[in-house]
Amino acid sequence: MSDDNDEIIVKDSNGTRLTDGDSVTLIKDLKVKGTSVTLKRGQLCKNIRLTDDEDLIECNVDKVKGLVLRTEFIKKA
Repeated sequence: MSDDNDEIIVKDSNGTRLTDGDSVTLIKDLKVKGTSVTLKRGQLCKNIRLTDDEDLIECNVDKVKGLVLRTEFIKKA
């Protein structure tokens, strides 16, 4: 018997479902720990990757590679 409820559903701050490869924009200025970079509101993050945690995604931005963002700070572009 297979259980189809094991799939993780990742949603952005507006409740829109996210999938691998989506583009998202930031809804808040965020300081990146360990660097002097501040990501500005409205910045686009392309080609996101979902993680095992439904509250986190991975993406690359211009200055930071392998960035992990919380889904409460993004919306689908």
